[in-house]
Formats: sequence, structure tokens, C-alpha cells
Amino acid sequence: MIKGVHTMFYTSDAEALRLFLRDKLGFPATDVGEGWLIFDLPDAEMGCHPMETGLPSGTHYISFYCDDIHKTVDELEQKGVEFIDEITDAGYGLATRFKMPGNFSVELYQPRYTRKPQQSGDESSSS
Repeated sequence: MIKGVHTMFYTSDAEALRLFLRDKLGFPATDVGEGWLIFDLPDAEMGCHPMETGLPSGTHYISFYCDDIHKTVDELEQKGVEFIDEITDAGYGLATRFKMPGNFSVELYQPRYTRKPQQSGDESSSS
């Protein structure tokens, strides 16, 4: 049974991006050899959006979310993270974007929706 999701960034500066994710965003990581870090992400969710949103079919998109966007932006700015947008109301929540090494800009948002509680163990959801 699927128990998680593995995401990847393809980058021109993998070492700098790994250090950014570890040191600036604070993700714990396992060094699987020669400085290759695999990050243990705290939580995940996935959405499926129609093409009418403006992006072509087959597009992948990664964003990060938080409970308090103003506090999180302040904390990340203190660590040197550069934000490229003001916090705006995106409908689904409050959102902004920040730069990451390797020419990435990534969304950070505070969702307006509330998730269902996660089930523990190998139990399946009937929804």
C-alpha cells in the first residue's frame, strides 16, 4: 500500500538547494551518501486541478503550507529567505512566494480549509 509521496526538485545547484531546505526551511534529512540528502517532510497533501486554471495538462506543482503565514514569513526572513510577493488572498488561503537556489520560486500558503484528521497505522479511509 502507498504510504507516502516523494517529491523532487531538478536544479542547477543541488548542493545549495539541499542546504537551503535543511538550514533555512528546517527540514530534517538523512544523508544517504556523499552529501545526498533525503528530506523527511512533516506532512503532505495532494490536489488535482483542472487545466482551466491556466497551466497545461501534465504540469507538476509544489507548494508549502503553514498555520500562520505572517509568523512563518517573519521566521524565514530572519533566516535570510527572500520573498518575491506580498501576502495576498488567493481564495483557498493567504499566499506568497519565495526564492530557492537553482532558480526556483515556491509558494507558501496558509490554507482556508481544514483537513480531516489523519488515521494512524495501516487503516484505510472509507471516504
